[in-house]
Amino acid sequence: MGKGNTLVILEIMKTAISVPNDIFELSEKLAKKLKVSRSKIFAMGVKKLAEEHDDDDVTARLNEFYEKERAEIDPVIMKMAALSLPKDEW
Repeated sequence: MGKGNTLVILEIMKTAISVPNDIFELSEKLAKKLKVSRSKIFAMGVKKLAEEHDDDDVTARLNEFYEKERAEIDPVIMKMAALSLPKDEW
């Protein structure tokens, strides 16, 4: 390898999947629009879906925690917050 060149090895798993025709056509349109391969479109979709499910897991764990623990604000902090608000007439 010449000076200044870097060898990059990407791990890529080749697979075959079956998708309905409308999803295939949608992937084609998106790939053209974004100027990426269909494989990239499917990879982006799986990554996005995984991120959404990670958020669901965090929310579920927080909900589970707060079912057992009371979540209340210290009365002194509540009073300080109320006093910090501007005095508006209604």
